Amino acid sequence: MPGTPPGSLPAALAEPRVPVRRSWIALIFAANLGVWMAFFTPIQVLLPQQIERIAPGDKEAVFAVVTGLGALAAVLANPLAGALSDRTRLRVAGRDLGRRHVWTAGGAVGGALALLLLARQDTVVGVALGWLAAQVCFNAMLASLTAGIPDRVPVRQRGGVSGWVGIPQSLGLVLGAVLVTAVVTGNTAGYATIALAVLLLSLPFALLTADDPLPRRHLPALRARTLLASMWIDPRRHPDFAWAWLTRFLVQLGNALGTLYLLYFLTDGLRHPDPAGGLLTLILLYTLGMILTAVLSGRLSDRSGRRKIYVITSGLVMAVAALLLAVAPVWPVAMAAALLLGAGYGVYLSVDAALITQVLPMATDRGKDLGVINIANSAPQVLGPAMSAPIVVHLGGYPTLYAVTAAVTLLGSALVVKIRSVP
Repeated sequence: MPGTPPGSLPAALAEPRVPVRRSWIALIFAANLGVWMAFFTPIQVLLPQQIERIAPGDKEAVFAVVTGLGALAAVLANPLAGALSDRTRLRVAGRDLGRRHVWTAGGAVGGALALLLLARQDTVVGVALGWLAAQVCFNAMLASLTAGIPDRVPVRQRGGVSGWVGIPQSLGLVLGAVLVTAVVTGNTAGYATIALAVLLLSLPFALLTADDPLPRRHLPALRARTLLASMWIDPRRHPDFAWAWLTRFLVQLGNALGTLYLLYFLTDGLRHPDPAGGLLTLILLYTLGMILTAVLSGRLSDRSGRRKIYVITSGLVMAVAALLLAVAPVWPVAMAAALLLGAGYGVYLSVDAALITQVLPMATDRGKDLGVINIANSAPQVLGPAMSAPIVVHLGGYPTLYAVTAAVTLLGSALVVKIRSVP
């Protein structure tokens, strides 16, 4: 790179020192809002409705298969896209466009097209294939967005920024649910609306923010065998990374167990007279709790330099919320649990995201390593349905499901004490 002193790291690999501006935070917030709307609105609203129409007698099992296959695609696509973004060097008209943004823009466009295809399906196989395509595209997009934090945000700012970036995980579901239930009607219009929202929210970040290019001499080798081998990160050499992965996996498994069947829980467990409206209310309360805690806890963690105590506390709060649903499955308790669960998850999401960026093994593999971390987000979407369906049908129903949710979440947050390099 011109102007790079010999032996020094290029900007794409160096530890960021200059705080990011509010405009950058706003644009990556919007991009994440788009991708999480695309992930969660179909899972919580559109897919259950579509599957219930296609296979009403086996809706739980079919939904579990479709979401499980989609999550399996995510497990494979996210680290692969992250690794490829580490190795991307795109030049147009003699101008180097960087590494990450082409994956953000390409994932948004491809994912929007996949949602439009999904909207037209009237068979279980068609729905599964459409959701697989959407998951691949949106996970490619998510991999590049996730890498933007360690690429450009200094450690002392990562908790607060991660809080802002984490809020769209629930806000996207709220806005998406409002759009597809109150603004437009019908699955086709719902999918089309979410597809348009992804493009409008995500493309500005890719088009308007900087993306440092990586000089050719620093590009990792792009060989299939080397690429696949790099997906394994030896826990003996990088134990803190391994513990961070396991912590994230267990907490996200708890989250999957507790949220995947919410619509059916309201319908069949609480006998709510308006399950879709009740789901929207719970999502709003969850989002409120998350907004109240995410940025604040992230900033407090930045100021203190401590991460683990916040992660442990968040797990305790989420476990209490799940236990409330297990022991008192009535509507007022469900509303209180949703608010409490959101508050705990807001703390967890902001602080754990910052913690993870501090245990990445190599600067050259940030995208790939964060993609491996994102397997801990996606794999529970495979295991969650596989565990939830037999629990609900054969092992005690929803009270047992939420008791298991509490236990798994608590275990996951407690294991953060094993990480040694981050206080």
